[in-house]
Amino acid sequence: MDDVDRKILAELQQDGRLTLTELAERVRLSVSPCHRRLRALERSGAIAGYHARLDAAALGLTFESLVFVTMRYEDRETVAAFEKAVADIPNVLQAQRLFGDPDFLLRVVTRDLEAFRHLYDERLATLPGVQRLSSTLVMASIVEARSLPL
Repeated sequence: MDDVDRKILAELQQDGRLTLTELAERVRLSVSPCHRRLRALERSGAIAGYHARLDAAALGLTFESLVFVTMRYEDRETVAAFEKAVADIPNVLQAQRLFGDPDFLLRVVTRDLEAFRHLYDERLATLPGVQRLSSTLVMASIVEARSLPL
């Protein structure tokens, strides 16, 4: 990966809807070489996909919580079952496995407190291997969906 590839990635992080012509112009390449580099970046996995960033509040998802999960059992099968089950919950926007205690951190959005309570009691607390859940409410998002430093 060279400086031109980094420029392509930086431009796409800022605006994934750029046309190939606009992208080529911004990185100072002709369209064909830009297209070849773009396809190579996609094939290499450097570009994992193209997405629209949605506004949760505009969609009525105004309640956000961070849920810390401590596992009762940490054998391979239990952890795999937990990870598969948590990946199937649409309200879990991020799930990260951590070193130390707690074992996992989940970023969860719902419509309101009642919807969160229901999700917490009916889905999160019943996930495989869970010993304890602890949650905190997000007051405000200061940095969100930041571009990767290239």
